[in-house]
Amino acid sequence: MENKFRKAAIAGIFACMAIFVLAYLQQLGNYGVWLMAPFGATSVLVFGVPHSPLAKAKNVIGGHILTALIGVVFVNYVGVGPVEIALATGLAISLMMLTDTIHPAAGANPILIMQSLQSWDFLVMPVLIGAVFIVLFGYLSQWLLNIQLNGHKKTANE
Repeated sequence: MENKFRKAAIAGIFACMAIFVLAYLQQLGNYGVWLMAPFGATSVLVFGVPHSPLAKAKNVIGGHILTALIGVVFVNYVGVGPVEIALATGLAISLMMLTDTIHPAAGANPILIMQSLQSWDFLVMPVLIGAVFIVLFGYLSQWLLNIQLNGHKKTANE
């Protein structure tokens, strides 16, 4: 029970810190968009179930970039109506499956991007920078958790 509580506390704290940093940077002003709603669901996977295949760096970063790219392509070249949003979302899911980059939170990207008419810049910021940042925070939380859980074990010589 103590390990479960410790894991949950570390996951919650690191998710809080990651989202806070992105939200704070966005609030600073003219530095662009740092935060998007799908990062909340990404945080659930990266911090809450870090050993899930869906929380791997390749899935988080690749899934977000791929689906965001589809959203921006539709905004710029296809259109933004109900049919187009549905097609973009279906295409995003299919391409994540084909590229082994399935990340459920990224499935929301075409909808978000198309409804808010985002430009190419959105691929870098917040999508790429935010996804990489959350993954790095995820690695840090796992490193800390491993120290907490394994650092106090006695060796045979003690």
